[in-house]
Amino acid sequence: MQFLFFHLMPYADLDLSLKDRYGTTWLTFPNKYYDPKKGHKLYQRYLGELERAEELGFDGVAVNEHHQTAYGLMPSPIVIASALARSTKRVKIAILGSAALLRHNPVSIAEEHAMIDNITGGRLISAFVRGIGTEYFIWGTNPTESYGRYVESHDLIIRAWTEPGPFHFEGKYYDFPYVNIWPRPYQQPHPPIWCTSNGSAETAAFAADARRKYVYTQAFTSDRANDKYYSMFHELAAKNGWTPTPDKVAWAGPCYIAETDEIALREAKAHIEAFFNVFLPKPLETFMPPGYISAASWKLMASTKGELRGGVTAEALIDSGLFMCGSAATIREKIAANARKYGIGNVGAMMQFGTLPADLVAKSSELFARDVMPHLRAEFAPAAQAAQ
Repeated sequence: MQFLFFHLMPYADLDLSLKDRYGTTWLTFPNKYYDPKKGHKLYQRYLGELERAEELGFDGVAVNEHHQTAYGLMPSPIVIASALARSTKRVKIAILGSAALLRHNPVSIAEEHAMIDNITGGRLISAFVRGIGTEYFIWGTNPTESYGRYVESHDLIIRAWTEPGPFHFEGKYYDFPYVNIWPRPYQQPHPPIWCTSNGSAETAAFAADARRKYVYTQAFTSDRANDKYYSMFHELAAKNGWTPTPDKVAWAGPCYIAETDEIALREAKAHIEAFFNVFLPKPLETFMPPGYISAASWKLMASTKGELRGGVTAEALIDSGLFMCGSAATIREKIAANARKYGIGNVGAMMQFGTLPADLVAKSSELFARDVMPHLRAEFAPAAQAAQ
């Protein structure tokens, strides 16, 4: 089992009462509330937390991309990954992921990921994501073209990584007379690829295609949703003639550990509630604009999104499975149960969330590394060996 330290880099110094005035911290939330001096300190702190993950024994660190929001200060995960490429020596660096389809030039993503892969000597994990609906407004991209651009940008990047250049790429959305990237990826034929999903049937089918066999990742979903989504992925893979091994299945979400379940809840409660009630919410019309997902995916997602509307409590989040919180024994049991049920072999633990302060992040991370990871590695090592 592989463990990644996942970070969103939120603007944790946010005045939480502003959410009541503006309704969201996305897209239309004024950037006058961003203080560069506080931001500088947060970046230094967050990079330190990611670097510390290597010292603690995590297998990798994971970053991702969001724009014009206090939810995450990583409009370019490539910048953060570049900093980590030199300040770390062992851990894999997972960009989960770059939204290549939103850009007018996906070749730049191919080049930049290849650079990081070379700098790190092959420690990069790449992910193809469609981005959430809000970001289509930010980039001025037509959401009805989302899946078509997703597939075509993927095909362009894979060809740029694997096909000798120069060659002409001509598609429906992108036309490049000369594709001939320098450098080529360090890992051959290309870095490992993950597909991160919040419930899209198309994303699951894309990852389950026998030509790809990508790592399928569910992020921020409840147990009820996971029952549907992971089953869907395994069923699609079976129809395509292959069986995903644990290294092809991943989960990512917030996690907090303390000495007991009671202490963990008390310490994390205000911060996880800030994450789900202040940082995360966005208007439905921007989160899921018309045409962004198919009718089938909309129906599937709607069937699993209604259990936690309104003011969300930490207790409800724990009960739903959206938040792993408790003692090391409780967290071990929950991860192990999910791993057995869904075939998960990669865990992206988001150890910082919302307003969780540095001392609690450090405490929880150390307990996770010391009292959770070794036990689960030992428990699931036979399964990993059998899959090889």
